[in-house]
Amino acid sequence: MRGKWLKLIGVFFIIVTLALAGCANSETKPKENTQDDQNTDPGKEKDQDSTTEDSSSEGALDPLAEPVTVTIAEDGSASGAGFYIAKERGYFEEYNINVEFVKFGNSDEMLPALAAGKIDVAGGISSASFFNSIAQGIDVRMIADKGHNVMGNSYFTFVLRKDLQDEIKDYKDLKGKRIAVSTKNAVDDYIFERMLEHAGLTRDDVEFTLMSDFGNMMSAIGNNQIAAALQIEPLITQGIEQDLHVKFGDVTDFAPKAQIAMVLGSPEFLNERREVALRFMAGYLKGVRDYNDVFVKDEGEKEEIINIMTEHTALKDPAIWNKVAVTGLNPDGRMFTEDIKKQYNMYKENGAIKGEVDFDKAVDPSLVEDVLDIIGEY
Repeated sequence: MRGKWLKLIGVFFIIVTLALAGCANSETKPKENTQDDQNTDPGKEKDQDSTTEDSSSEGALDPLAEPVTVTIAEDGSASGAGFYIAKERGYFEEYNINVEFVKFGNSDEMLPALAAGKIDVAGGISSASFFNSIAQGIDVRMIADKGHNVMGNSYFTFVLRKDLQDEIKDYKDLKGKRIAVSTKNAVDDYIFERMLEHAGLTRDDVEFTLMSDFGNMMSAIGNNQIAAALQIEPLITQGIEQDLHVKFGDVTDFAPKAQIAMVLGSPEFLNERREVALRFMAGYLKGVRDYNDVFVKDEGEKEEIINIMTEHTALKDPAIWNKVAVTGLNPDGRMFTEDIKKQYNMYKENGAIKGEVDFDKAVDPSLVEDVLDIIGEY
């Protein structure tokens, strides 16, 4: 399925978990200059169970000779759309792959399990905590996109108290105002910093208010306790409908390539089970492409896709899916790698990261690129 892909959309509650990628029996060197080819307006060890055919035979991937199970750490976040759609539409099953979803209490439990090969795939967000885990020797790989903002229609963006619209018309007008952000030294904080930079402001010019609960941000705006907040869908849409706030610009005004979440893979899965990993990624990208067909191109089986999303996520009202901005998911799986490095550097400059991360190892686009060589680009 080739062609130009417009602006992606979606997710609603925060994405949890993390990402990696690997190589074949003999380690595959990551391909260069591929991750950041993603448009800002989105878009191999042979397992014993694998087919004896070459993976790239005649531009197709044959099913595995025996059924295998791939375990995914996923908590029902909307950014897991590619997993859910691929499962329910039979894309994994086409390759003789069964997927099993598991949940962890937090990333401190999930990342070691992923590194040890107890689970195969996970999703995670950019944060100092995540990078610290890698720097301290937890070997996980970032392998594909699992969440970014769509140009001009971000699902994770600033909102402004409605009664301040006449007073605050530009980002620079936020000077002296209280602004709520959900985390420090994570992607939220990174986006906040980019906004200040864009506005010509510093942290001393505004009142940074740490507020981890997005629902509390809604209440704080309603009670006039804060002027603005970095909010997430569906609360952005709900607050607009309740006349509490308005969307204030768009995050892509100043951070068009912010990589919010990534698909992670275990080294064992990526190296020792490469043939399984290839087919898994092919199925995943097929699911992401169906998602883009519906939410970006406004075509395809919209009712079916929305039903899948309501089944697997916390957003159960199908009507809301037609109103909210959804998480951007690259139909070709590529990440904004340079932005991931910028986020890491910011956290490190803030003293929040101990040790060093080898990005040539931690970010591996080779699985995605190998699959694209077979199934083609969107």
